[in-house]
Amino acid sequence: MHYFALLIGAENENEVPGTPEFEAAVAGYEEFDRWAGDSVVWGVALHSVNEGMHRKPGGMITDGPFTESAEVVGGLYVLAAENLDDAIEIARRIPAAMDGAIEMWPMAEWTLSDNSYSENWVALIREPASDTPDPGTSAWDSGVAEHEKFGSAAREWLRGGGALYPSSAATTIRVRDGKLLLSDGPYIESAEVVNGIYLFKCDEEEARALAARVPTGPRGGIEMRKVVSF
Repeated sequence: MHYFALLIGAENENEVPGTPEFEAAVAGYEEFDRWAGDSVVWGVALHSVNEGMHRKPGGMITDGPFTESAEVVGGLYVLAAENLDDAIEIARRIPAAMDGAIEMWPMAEWTLSDNSYSENWVALIREPASDTPDPGTSAWDSGVAEHEKFGSAAREWLRGGGALYPSSAATTIRVRDGKLLLSDGPYIESAEVVNGIYLFKCDEEEARALAARVPTGPRGGIEMRKVVSF
């Protein structure tokens, strides 16, 4: 089964590509990737939220973070594991768990056609928790149909994507002084939770146009983030 991990923590303004701080952080993740092996299906680091854009309910697209928060999503992983316990044992070793948190969700769907990260943007679909349907329901099937239409229309730029189970299935993982701390649900109880992802290969202008077209419910929004290229 696939599990989606959001790496959450405070944004370090000194830890940007090209700095010693960034290189040290990258080394920690490279060590994790070597240890995890095939359990890491996909993973990216994200540029600062200030280099991203967001679409709020109503359709307006603006630059900057989706929400004003001291802690933000700094990276993403898709992990392969037999069950939740195995996924937790993998995720607890992600460096972000030591001083931030890992918000992990089982994935209902996951596809990846191209893992070339150059000029890539990630769209995080955010919806109110009460608006995220369970797989197999009529509301879920209706949403799938909308996303299939979008996928066909955006196939020139689309490189992957996935759908998540509702927020009740999420687990937050922290490690403090070597002790594993688990809690049910998302890391931060906020108005919107992540319930889907798209990976696009496009430039910034195209990313802005795609953000306007990704299907959401009437109260949903899009957090569009630029992927760090190595």
